[in-house]
Amino acid sequence: MAFEILDQGMIARQPSTGPDAVAACSRCVDTADGGLVCSFAVQEALGQNDFKQVVVRSVDGGNTWTKPAYLWPQLHDDFAHIGSISQAPDGTCFISGIRIPIDEPGESFWRDETQGIKQNAMFWASSADQGLTWTDPAPIVLPAAGSAEAPGALTVTRDGTWICCYSPYNTFDPSVEVDRNQVVYLRSTDQGKSWTHGTMLRFDDAGSTAAEAWVVELADGRLLGACWHIAPHGKPDFPNAYALSHDGGLTWTPTRSTGTLGQSISLTALADGRAMMVYNQRQHGDPGIRLAVARPTDDDFGVEADELVWKAEVRTQSDTSGDHDDWQDYSFGEPAVTVLPYGEFLVVFWLIQPDVRGIGYVRVR
Repeated sequence: MAFEILDQGMIARQPSTGPDAVAACSRCVDTADGGLVCSFAVQEALGQNDFKQVVVRSVDGGNTWTKPAYLWPQLHDDFAHIGSISQAPDGTCFISGIRIPIDEPGESFWRDETQGIKQNAMFWASSADQGLTWTDPAPIVLPAAGSAEAPGALTVTRDGTWICCYSPYNTFDPSVEVDRNQVVYLRSTDQGKSWTHGTMLRFDDAGSTAAEAWVVELADGRLLGACWHIAPHGKPDFPNAYALSHDGGLTWTPTRSTGTLGQSISLTALADGRAMMVYNQRQHGDPGIRLAVARPTDDDFGVEADELVWKAEVRTQSDTSGDHDDWQDYSFGEPAVTVLPYGEFLVVFWLIQPDVRGIGYVRVR
């Protein structure tokens, strides 16, 4: 075993029904004041367009957590917000993600006929006091046709560049042509006032698509981007994909395979130059959350360890396949890992299991 399981439990427990019944997109940061701040979004049901961003805090290393506090409640009737928390080198916290306009209460943000997300934009907000208060969300207009799927956090590099990424999705309009065979990066050198964009990941199989994309800065200054690489319906699964940038995100190496067969992923940089990638496994082997350590090069992801750190009781809510088409039946997902003091790591994820639902965690060494 590369990892020792120290503790596991729940950060937040959700009710079985009601406007906060489902929690998703949990991410944590270890703040300068020694606390932990975890962001996630709540909604009434998977697929419903009513995401409400919340944060919880822990001052005892994650043993206990505050009750969820809503961000931007004045916007709840007009926009659904779901984003991920991150922290800049200077200690500023950010939440970035997607905002979807709400036209009718209870509507869905998903349309099966187009396999599309309701037309949206991205957003960012910041906090200068370890997540206690936040700016209002600032929109980021998408640079190309389509909607954004963007659970990955905003990265602020050591030279002050902001970079994030998204997977292009179809919209509700079948006449809108979307280049889905890629992951798009957004890059700002003026603190979010303007953005440039380009392709971070591009796939050889013209019918394949992406989801759950992330980008982080490694200890040596390279940028690492990765995603869930989704095969066309009926074809064998692709391994997760990755690429590197040696120039701050302006150009990227050819997209390569990580060698890991998984779904939703997230990335964290380690001080020794390696990267951690935590990902879901719903279809191959035991269902649950896997944690990998890699030393990536341009041509090889360099996996050094890859182990199951949390096993799900059920892989889906009603025994569906667990592939992308069945996402509204998922029973866990969107894991993220945070580096803690003393060589420990905190893995967080959402879950809807037979006896509990909410945000779970596993602490490992």
